[in-house]
Amino acid sequence: MTERVDLIKVLIVDDHPVVRIGLRTMLESEENITVTGMAGSAKEALMEVQRIQPDVVLMDLRMPEMEGIEAITELRRVQPGIRIMVLTNYAEGEYVHRALQAGAMGYLLKSTPQEEIVHGIAMVHENRRCIPPDIAKQLCETIGRDELSQREIEVLTLVAKGLTNKEIAKRLFISDKTARNHVVSCLVKLGANDRTQATTTAIIRGLIRISE
Repeated sequence: MTERVDLIKVLIVDDHPVVRIGLRTMLESEENITVTGMAGSAKEALMEVQRIQPDVVLMDLRMPEMEGIEAITELRRVQPGIRIMVLTNYAEGEYVHRALQAGAMGYLLKSTPQEEIVHGIAMVHENRRCIPPDIAKQLCETIGRDELSQREIEVLTLVAKGLTNKEIAKRLFISDKTARNHVVSCLVKLGANDRTQATTTAIIRGLIRISE
């Protein structure tokens, strides 16, 4: 009896039909991915997300009517748990920074090889960040020094203790969005793909200490 493989349901959002079709053809060739929908604008994406409930949204940034950054924010508002991977032509650190702050879990360029895009989708599906080293470098140049601020150290210490963003926000008297942004900044500065890797790296470097 063949073991059942759970397919990753992907929604492709891009305003160029040729790009959408090309991405669908590419992803449908993978045994662990199925493209359950395509959208040519952010507004279409908002409707499709609610209709098909995808696991991962593959999102371009430059689109008519509503830009990708705004779309990411809106998608996260409608479905807070939605996992979004940006796939774009723009590598500038400012784009990366804004996309991650809006709630994207990954950021890749359209020139990225197929196997890396597929791997990135899998990482985002597993709730891990996907930020290639060259993109992370651009981001670090945008947001400044690699050093963690005092507030980021406080936030990461609470992350290491197992607190959620909402719990961190309540503890530090800040908004949920601010707490999330601090966590994202910590991940980027430490070159980490997820919260566990970030806290482990910070402990090893002596940036945070966890009391017994």
